[in-house]
Amino acid sequence: MSIFHSMNTTASALTSQRLRMDVISSNIANVDTTRAKQVNGEWEPYRKKSVTLKEQQGQFSNFLNMAIGKTEKNGAGNGVKVSSIKEDTETPFKLVYDPSHPDANEEGYVQMSNVDVLKEMVDLISASRSYEANITAFNANKSMLTKALEIGKG
Repeated sequence: MSIFHSMNTTASALTSQRLRMDVISSNIANVDTTRAKQVNGEWEPYRKKSVTLKEQQGQFSNFLNMAIGKTEKNGAGNGVKVSSIKEDTETPFKLVYDPSHPDANEEGYVQMSNVDVLKEMVDLISASRSYEANITAFNANKSMLTKALEIGKG
């Protein structure tokens, strides 16, 4: 295991949270998009996207075996990675009454995206705080490594 292992773990979390913030920002930016893509020849509003993260490696059995000394410490705590970015097909589109809109149906309703700005802002704050916490962990690790090098010199 490398002395930089914890920095790599933290870097993977930073990368994942940054992508999560980018996807959330895209959702917020497209909240009023009524023509995102064509499905069966008709335009469909923007669909909310969400990021799913998962651990890069390691299972509980690896942690248990390490704890009781059966295996070497090399397969646990390897950070996170993005497993998927999925469109929300469960939440229905919002209907807004606006007969003057070019995409309005016969009754005057327009299908708007299924993005809930309030939920997106909560997710954005969560991702931002996680990103900040990982920066703090990265800097603490960097400081410890620097002190270890100073001790080694003296």
